[in-house]
Amino acid sequence: LRALTALESQGGGQFFGAPGFDTADLIRSDSSGRGIISLLGVGDISSRPALVSAVIMFLLANLFSTLPEVGDAERPKLVFFFDEAHLLFADATKEFERQVVQTVRLIRSKGVGVVFVTQTPKDIPSDVLAQLGSRIQHGLRASTPDDFKKLKATVQTFPKTGLELDEVLTTLGTGEAVVTVLDPKGNPTPVTPVGIWAPASVMGPASDDTVARVNQSSIIMGRYRDAVNPDSAEEKLERRAEEAVAAREEAIAQEAAAKEAERAAREAEKAAAKEQAAREKEMEKLRRQVEKQQEKEEAARQRAAERRTREVESVLGSVLRTAGREITRSIFGTRKR
Repeated sequence: LRALTALESQGGGQFFGAPGFDTADLIRSDSSGRGIISLLGVGDISSRPALVSAVIMFLLANLFSTLPEVGDAERPKLVFFFDEAHLLFADATKEFERQVVQTVRLIRSKGVGVVFVTQTPKDIPSDVLAQLGSRIQHGLRASTPDDFKKLKATVQTFPKTGLELDEVLTTLGTGEAVVTVLDPKGNPTPVTPVGIWAPASVMGPASDDTVARVNQSSIIMGRYRDAVNPDSAEEKLERRAEEAVAAREEAIAQEAAAKEAERAAREAEKAAAKEQAAREKEMEKLRRQVEKQQEKEEAARQRAAERRTREVESVLGSVLRTAGREITRSIFGTRKR
């Protein structure tokens, strides 16, 4: 998400919006069969190198995945020219360089050529430079020690030649260059100074009016004129992030509810245990009261029984004493008799 945000800050919404770009529109020809040059207006490359690199890799990857294998064609279907190529590799990661190397090496079999335009070959990473068979080097000027180092490094990127390339490169005039390409057997041709035809176009950026006029006359303008706003990747990511937050909050709420239910269960269990203990205590109290009452009643019964026993014994004793006196009197009579 942070990487997408960084691309968006460089204007990624304009390049990755809808309708999507059809790379087949790059492979077009006019009524006479001549190829049509397509210019991709990416703006100031130096201010958005990451975005431009992403666009280029998208186009090359899309072409590689959609174009059929053609082998060693007589001429390419499409040639990409990447101006200010050194900016594409500014702060580039090893993974990006690896992807460029793989794409440049394999896409040739799809009939696509790749040309990197920069000031010196050393501006291109060595692994990428090794995949480029053709070199067109314009004049270089060396007036400082660093310039001479760059000049020497540039000379070392060319095949061995009898020319004093360090002198040749510093004496080339406007419209002159040294060239080496691959021969039919795939070997580098000798380095040769050549003169290049001057372009018949204006040497400078096209005016806004010219760009607008060319765009309006393009047969594919209607396809790309009006931007549509479907559910964007950013919106999908935002929705997924919101859903993730909601799911996390729901999980937290469920966890809190489970903890609360567990706490309530523990409290209920504790209350039930407390209530049971209170009931048992009350039952024990009642049992002791009953036992105490029973003991009192038993003691009262025993005292009553003892009292009755004493009363019976007292009555019986009195009866026995009276009976004894009467019996004695009956037997012995009284003394007066």
